[in-house]
Amino acid sequence: MSLPTIDAGRRPRLDERQRTTLLILFGLALARLLLHLCANVNYGFHRDELAVWNDARHLAWGYVAYPPLTPFLARLSMALFGDSLVAFRVPAALAQSVAMLLAGLIARELGGQRMAQVLAALAIACAPLSMLMGSMLMYTSLDYLWVVLLAWLVLRVANSGDARWWLGVGLVVGLGMMTRYTMLFWVAGLAIGVLATPVRQHLRSPWLWAGVAVSLLLFLPNAWWQWQHDFIYLDFARHLHERDVRIGRTDGFLVGQLTVGASPLTLPLWIAGLAWLALARAAARWRVLAWMYVVPLLLFLLVRGRDYYVAPGYPMLLSAGAVALERGIAGMRPSAARWSRAGVGVVLACAFGLTALVALPLAAVGSMGWQISRRFHDTFAEQIGWPQLVAEVARVYHALPAGERARTAIFANNYGEAGAIDRLGPGFGLPPAIGTVNSYWARGPGDPPPQTVIVLDDTADGISHTPATCTLAGRVRIPHGVKNEESGHPDIFVCRDFKVPIRRLWPPMPSFG
Repeated sequence: MSLPTIDAGRRPRLDERQRTTLLILFGLALARLLLHLCANVNYGFHRDELAVWNDARHLAWGYVAYPPLTPFLARLSMALFGDSLVAFRVPAALAQSVAMLLAGLIARELGGQRMAQVLAALAIACAPLSMLMGSMLMYTSLDYLWVVLLAWLVLRVANSGDARWWLGVGLVVGLGMMTRYTMLFWVAGLAIGVLATPVRQHLRSPWLWAGVAVSLLLFLPNAWWQWQHDFIYLDFARHLHERDVRIGRTDGFLVGQLTVGASPLTLPLWIAGLAWLALARAAARWRVLAWMYVVPLLLFLLVRGRDYYVAPGYPMLLSAGAVALERGIAGMRPSAARWSRAGVGVVLACAFGLTALVALPLAAVGSMGWQISRRFHDTFAEQIGWPQLVAEVARVYHALPAGERARTAIFANNYGEAGAIDRLGPGFGLPPAIGTVNSYWARGPGDPPPQTVIVLDDTADGISHTPATCTLAGRVRIPHGVKNEESGHPDIFVCRDFKVPIRRLWPPMPSFG
């Protein structure tokens, strides 16, 4: 059996079977979206989401920790669907659902028929990081989509021969850079893939260079913002990378590729896809995808990145593996083919069940399902305890004399606490939070600066270095005995009688977190 060829120029019209397959893919993507919308009501905002939520209230062309697109989409989503946790997470759920649809379309571009297309889509639903990123809004959620969309567009270039698709490639690269700067690693893979494969014939096309121009124009506002702020992201990235290396978060990078980007049960599928793209003569014109995976993998390994950074590269490999598997099953005798398809279905069902158990916010806090999920990641634990924290801060705040409250600020040492105060604090009559971490630093201590400060995320030893009189005033208790970042520093202090004006204590650079 040979793969069908796709002629350059206009794409042939879909026949009835192809239209039905496309409807199935749309149905699967819609089911995935509804699953996330129903599950995303549980727990609460993740501390990283609280940073995004707060930045969405202060739209700009850049932020200390990331480019501007994720906060902008969060702001847009809440404007359209309401100020709620589910509405906030709509862009993440939609991004992962569309990525699932695109995986099926990638399989179609690689010559796959219905089985390969559906298998590719379902394999993405079984990917742990994809499921987790559909359950919370971070730049990682959108970055995943852009890489998958980039792979599909590159295939359209290779299959159609129509160089105008490079405009779409440039658009996606630009959106990717406005989401997460690691898009540069995927662009490096694309560039080497173009040079190393027949796609290099497009280097003579003005459309390719027009696509480059589109990506640069889209990224220009954020590049200008970084210029105006002395490329502060480089300081942020250097600090976080040194921290991650120091505490071991970059260890086990290669082992993590077996469990994070795709389900361990679909490991043979993406390995077969990579081998097929890299070695099979029938896949020669699509070999650029192999380069788009291998080059970022090696670059992230070289710079000691974290294992999940490569996760967006697995959908294209899973799609290629689905095509290779479909071709193999098609060569079997009918009875063997039926058993093989049934076996694939059983594996996918098991993979999806395992992924849902670990990566969907479904289990009750403290239950056995919660404990199993907790063994794999701490994402859900970092969504617990914000109402209790804000309530305890409010108790401390309202215990102050009325005259003192009027000149009191709440200083948060991390962005999760600051975001929680700003998100939930108005309901408790609290003032906005101040802080020096990431984007909070630029907003300063307030005008006029406070004279009394309620301090979160500190210890008795740390607070002793503050040039003021500080006393322990409260303690946060995380419900259900959940261990997270807040449970490690539960004390709340009240500081008065500053010996140095607070404005003079404000650091010249933000703290990074």
